Formats: sequence, C-alpha cells, structure tokens
Amino acid sequence: MPSVNEPKLISGNANRQLASAISRRMSIHRGFDVGLVDARVERFNDGEIFVEVYENVRGEDMFIIQPTSNPANDNLMELLIIADALRRSSAGRITAVIPYFGYARQDRRTKARTPISAKLVANMMVEAGIERILTMDLHATQIQGFFDIPVDNLYASPVFALDIRHNFKGKMDDIMVVSPDVGGVSRARELAKRIDAPLSIVDKRREKPGEVAEMTVIGDVVGKKCIIVDDLVDTAGTLCKAAEHLMEAGAQEVHAYISHGVLSGPAVERVTNSKLSSLVITDSIQATEAVKGCKNIRIVPTAPLFAQSIINTWNGTSVSSLFEDKTLIPLYEGVYHP
Repeated sequence: MPSVNEPKLISGNANRQLASAISRRMSIHRGFDVGLVDARVERFNDGEIFVEVYENVRGEDMFIIQPTSNPANDNLMELLIIADALRRSSAGRITAVIPYFGYARQDRRTKARTPISAKLVANMMVEAGIERILTMDLHATQIQGFFDIPVDNLYASPVFALDIRHNFKGKMDDIMVVSPDVGGVSRARELAKRIDAPLSIVDKRREKPGEVAEMTVIGDVVGKKCIIVDDLVDTAGTLCKAAEHLMEAGAQEVHAYISHGVLSGPAVERVTNSKLSSLVITDSIQATEAVKGCKNIRIVPTAPLFAQSIINTWNGTSVSSLFEDKTLIPLYEGVYHP
C-alpha cells in the first residue's frame, strides 16, 4: 500500500458550502490547494443514489464531509454509499465528518416497541466501512458508545464564547447564560464557565412531544442580557416561548446560541416574530434562503474548527486541544478580533 501523503476530502450533497469552506481553510493551513476529490453523487430516476469517484484513492486517508440533515434519509444513504465506494476502491482509512448527526434524538427507548435508531445508524456506518467519526455537539454524548470505532465529538461552545466576547464587548457583566431545560444544564454551564457568567434555567413541563404546557424561570434574570444555549433548534416553538418567559421575568434582551439550526416547518417565521433579539447558529446544516433572509438569525462558521480537526486526525495529534481558547483563537483570527 502506498504511503499516505495528504488527507483527501470528498463531499456529498448535504452541505457543499461547508465542504468547500473546509477545503479552502485546509489549503491555507497546508500551503497548497486541498480540493475536494472529483466525484459525482447522483440519483437515478427512481431515487436510487449512485456514486462514482474519478480520482485514485488507493491507500489514501479519506474524509467524507456529509451531515445527515434534512432530507435525513437521502443524506445518510449518500454517506453510506460514498463510504462503500471508497472502501471498494482500496482507500487506506475512511473518516466520516458529520457536522450534524441525524437520528441522534432517538438514542433510547422512551416507550415500549420503539427503536433505538441512533444505534442502528451507528451499525450501518461501521458496516459501510467507516473507521472513524468526527462530529459536533451530539444530542446525547452517550451515542459515542454506540460505535465500536473512535468518535471525536467537537463542541461549538468555544466558538460561541469567542462570538459572545466579540459581540458583547463591554457588556459582559450583564450576561446571563440560560439552559432551556434541566437536561441541558451541563451544556449551558460549560459556556457559562468559558465566559465567566452566571447560569439560569427555564424548567419546562410537556403534555406531549413538541408541546410545552408550563415554564418556570429559575434564577434572577432582571435587567440581564440572557443567552439561551442548546444543541439544536427544530420548530423553534419551545425556544420562542422561553424567550417570552424570560422577557416577562424582567430580562433586558434575549439571545440564543444553538449549534444546529434544523429550523423546520414554521421555525423561521416564529423566530422572526419572537422576542429573540438574535438567534446564532452554526453552518453545520446548510442554511435555506429563508434562514439566510431572516433578520434576527446569524450564522457562525465551523470550517476553521473542522479543518484543523481533520488535520489533527490525519497527523495523529490531539483533537481535544481544540477545546481550549489558546488553540482555537488563532484559527478564528480572520473572523473575530480582540
């Protein structure tokens, strides 16, 4: 087998913009063009997915960039079929870079006779020939244990901390980090520690999935600029209600920093008409035109983080080092200024 010289990137159709941004960022790091491998990922008339790789990948360290976002099933099948094509082409190692890991909300049996779909998806990826996973802000961190291969779970909170310090410069004493539910306290606490801010909780009680019956604000938010922290926003109903309750409790402003902007159904309209001053999401999911056009939604880039993670994975150095400010700040020099 030939020696591996450089990491090679290949992308499905789920988020070509992020794949291209990662490619450009890696080109800056490596000092020469690190382009996406020439391939076609197409569908036959009946919807079957077909993949053809035009370049030699024998013995190469391959990284497939493909979030499994909407349409989740199509994008998941693209990922699996690309992996199979690479394995049958004698790729040296196959790493799946999944900025948003779909099916992560189905990580346990909540009722009788229901699946654990996240485990099924993990099995499918391993069977397809994927040997390593690189993802960001899994909905449930225990999903890493569903795999019998290495899983690196990156976090958006260090990037969010940089963004908050940049956009709230001189106002940091007024910041209050808020967890939208009890289950997300550890995530909110992590960001609160990074920016040295106090923590509050919105306790919610659901009558049934997707509907919130009652909310209670735990903590004094009077006069505070509240920042709600979560891993994903789907229909945005709970988020917008939480913003309303915080404003009623005396908050000065309400912002939200959420890793994955699923934003399905009426989400964009709800956010537009909500009490939220801003909703900040990452580009882990390719934004629709409606999201891009929303006046109070802002997108922060993850390409610097993923590009460095890919390089570290390829050359065998620490990925967890990217959780530290001193390592991350230089990666975002062109985005945030001290």
